[in-house]
This record gives sequence, C-alpha cells and structure tokens, in this order.
Amino acid sequence: MQGKGHIATALIALVAGFAGAALFAFSGLGTGAGGEGTREYLLANPEVLREASGELQRRDMLARIGDIRGELETPFPGAVLGNPRGTVTLVEFSDYACGFCRQSLNDVQQLIADNPDLKVVVREYPVLTPESTDAAHMALAAAQQGRYSAFHDAMFALGPPGPDAIEAAARQAGVDLDRARAAISTGMFDAQLQTNALLAQQLGVSGTPSWVVGDQALSGALGAEAIGAAIKAARDS
Repeated sequence: MQGKGHIATALIALVAGFAGAALFAFSGLGTGAGGEGTREYLLANPEVLREASGELQRRDMLARIGDIRGELETPFPGAVLGNPRGTVTLVEFSDYACGFCRQSLNDVQQLIADNPDLKVVVREYPVLTPESTDAAHMALAAAQQGRYSAFHDAMFALGPPGPDAIEAAARQAGVDLDRARAAISTGMFDAQLQTNALLAQQLGVSGTPSWVVGDQALSGALGAEAIGAAIKAARDS
C-alpha cells in the first residue's frame, strides 16, 4: 500500500508540476501511511488529474508562444486582415484547400467587424495539396501589391485552388499578374512559407485552421463566439 501512495504522489507532482505538488503537501493530502491520503483523494476525485494535465498543457503552450511571440505576430508585409495597427493580434494558420478555413472566413470577418482593435495575421500554411502552395505564393504576391485581403476572400469564394481559380481570384482582386508571376518565379516567397512551417512546428500546429491569440492556441473551425472569447481574454490580460 505504501508503494501505491508514493506512486500517486509522484504522479501528481509530474502532472501538476511543483506548484501542484506543493498544494497537495500544504493541504495534507499526502499525509498518512505512505501517502494513503493522496491515493484515496485521487480515487474519489479522478477529475483532478485531468484538470492538472490541462494546466500543464496550458503552461507548456504559454512557454512556446512566449518564446516566439514577436516573430509569430509580425506578418509578412501586407498579409494582414482587420486593423494593421490593432492592439490585439489573432494569428491564423490557413490553407486555401482547407474547407474548414473557408468555413471560418465569415467568422473572421465578423470578428473584425466586432473588434476594431483586432489585427489578424494570416500565416499561409499550405499543407493539403500542391495547389495550396501555388495559391499561397499568389497570396504573398498579392500582399506585396497591397491586394492581400481582396485575394484572400476571392480565393476562398472561388473554391479549391487550381490554376484557373488562382488566376481568377488574382484578377478579381486587382493583382498585376505579370508582376506577381515574376516575383513568384524568383522563389522570393519560399522563405516565408518555410518560416510559417517552422512556427507551426514549434507550436505543435498540425492542421488548419489553427489560431493563436494572447496566451491561447486553438485549432479547428471553432466559430466566432469561441474565438471571440479568446480575443476578449487576450485584451483583458
């Protein structure tokens, strides 16, 4: 029985960190024969482990974001939606071939309308198809010409990326195609896509859409309400 008590106490220390271990020590849960109080408490309240695990994950993500926040929130020039000088930054990892990213477009537009201080930094993260990369290149070329928002919206409106859809979106957005193709042919946008992929790796982002705002990292088509709550938390922190 003593061995089980020690295991339970060690598990709490591992999952919750030193702060959690100190809390249990202070509360007296670790007292008794071999920490039997800890074991009995966990058996009666197993949700504590889930809560502690969640807190550990939150702290880990906070550290990851903190290490790269400056780079993460600095957009490729022009690749910004909303207020370029906004005081609250929402980062979106996006792929034009991603149906959930397309689904989230209206949510982002609503969030921009509801939050005049919101800057949305879009990280082109083409992971689904080769055409995703072609569309991402054109998006960055559009950003270079000050046409990013128009291309971004048009590309999603026209459906999955392909040569015809990409060209149509660029024309609709008012992009100078000759200038854009010349820029793309130099490979000048490859470094930005590599940077985005590295940032995604550092954050543990594996799919799109993924979001970072304040100290939170979120994933999926969550809807304007959930992302809006994270924006409010970032503003209030």
